[in-house]
Amino acid sequence: MAGAKDRVRRRARRGVQGAAVAAVALLTLGACGSGGPEEVELERGESGMMPAIDPPGPEGFEHVEVAGVKIEAPDDWEIQNEGGQACLTPPGQSACAYGSVRLVPKQAADHPQSWPKKDDAFHDDNGWADNTDSCRSLNTAGSGNIGVDEATLSNGTGNVFEHADGLKSHHSIWNVTCANGDGFEVRMWFLPESDVMLYVWSVDAQYDALYDEIAASMDTTAYRANS
Repeated sequence: MAGAKDRVRRRARRGVQGAAVAAVALLTLGACGSGGPEEVELERGESGMMPAIDPPGPEGFEHVEVAGVKIEAPDDWEIQNEGGQACLTPPGQSACAYGSVRLVPKQAADHPQSWPKKDDAFHDDNGWADNTDSCRSLNTAGSGNIGVDEATLSNGTGNVFEHADGLKSHHSIWNVTCANGDGFEVRMWFLPESDVMLYVWSVDAQYDALYDEIAASMDTTAYRANS
């Protein structure tokens, strides 16, 4: 997790440093052309402030934006971006099911039961879904007819996760046991005030670190400015 955040910060610093180098180069060329300080001042005045640019995304990722919320998505994952939310699905899996990541702005506001904000469901053992009746293990995710025995908030309450915009979400991880003995894990990053949810429907263990990297890239700056 820390490594993912460090990479995001390093990319941002490289973008700022690159702009500074370009500005210095412009002034240097002006000075070399005439040898006089007047020309240097003229070049500075004409160029003005260099416009801010977004740093490039990490190699192997692409930008995804929903209602002003931005994340980095692996470029070999299927991306569905419609209806005010985005779903990122890993290769070889059914869309928005096992292994997938969902980005949903205004999650509680648009939900009939205000899940997961109502009663702080994101801190509850049974708050892992709005409907907790169906098992989501790899072997049962497609059937939908296997029930759930119990669920536990495995990382406890009060855990937070810092994102690229500096905000810290409530980070919840649940271990769920199915009626047939299977098990699966659910992860959620939720900002109650901004009402933004990032949600791993059923964790695919091979993407364990990648989930955190996607979460670390989340930026709600533009979304909050327009809310």
